[in-house]
Amino acid sequence: MVKVKNSEGPVIVKETFFERVFRREKKLNRSRAGNTMMFFFMALFGVFMVMPLIIVINNALKPLDEIFTYPPRIFVRNPTFENFTDLFISMSDTWVPFTRYIFNTTIIMGCGVVGHVVIASFAAYPLAKHTFPGKKALFTLVILSLMFTYQVTQIPNYVIISFLGFNNTYLALILPAWGYGLGLYLMKQFMEQIPDSLLESARMDGSGEVRVFWQIIMPNVKPAWLTLAIFQFQTMWGNTGYMFLRSEELKPLQFAMQQIAAGGARRAGEAMAVAFVLAAIPITFFLICQSSILETMTTSGMKD
Repeated sequence: MVKVKNSEGPVIVKETFFERVFRREKKLNRSRAGNTMMFFFMALFGVFMVMPLIIVINNALKPLDEIFTYPPRIFVRNPTFENFTDLFISMSDTWVPFTRYIFNTTIIMGCGVVGHVVIASFAAYPLAKHTFPGKKALFTLVILSLMFTYQVTQIPNYVIISFLGFNNTYLALILPAWGYGLGLYLMKQFMEQIPDSLLESARMDGSGEVRVFWQIIMPNVKPAWLTLAIFQFQTMWGNTGYMFLRSEELKPLQFAMQQIAAGGARRAGEAMAVAFVLAAIPITFFLICQSSILETMTTSGMKD
């Protein structure tokens, strides 16, 4: 410890950096052997988690002779980009332009993710910060809706979309994304952490409910709706729309790439490249949003 004399007389005791570290380790009551074992198990589980991604990357760079090698090898020996070149040529040879698939995916994903976040936030705000008859019953229905998987609601969704006349349109994929109950549940639980005194202060200053929602609620729940955007993006990315979309001009990029990958052994290399692209895009979107989530996580500790 370092003793520093104050101008008024009392002695101020300051700890060095190493003393604070050792005191913290002592407070946690965990030995070096325990830390080593914990690090070992975390590294072991981390290897198992990243192994599928490593296999996808290596398979995308393998030539055909290595893809069909038995027993299969994890790591590529003669990396090549021919699989991606062949995939690009196959996409260019389709009678629908490749840019049309990208445009369809952008419209469907953008409207679906943004619309879901906005509608879920609008619905969660009164459930979290207002009182009205039937509030608990309505939220209970939302929780119960989370118990049903996509396969259970697949036929009802098709019946509703057909009744509304939205088959073979973008809305056939966008509207079901807006009604996903997980977003409402997540936003409601997160909005409840915002102090009511903060909202009352804004109302006393003359702010209306719309201004309170957009300038106070939404900035403070940014980690929640970014997390929700990640989940919704991943869910919609796996939906090819084969049940609703019949026109080739309306189908997303995922459908076109999966059709190319289903070309048999002759297109095995292209199938590996498709698997890499379909995995890389959601991961990239997650990494972009993750940085913003980490920067704003301090708002989750607010208390009234």
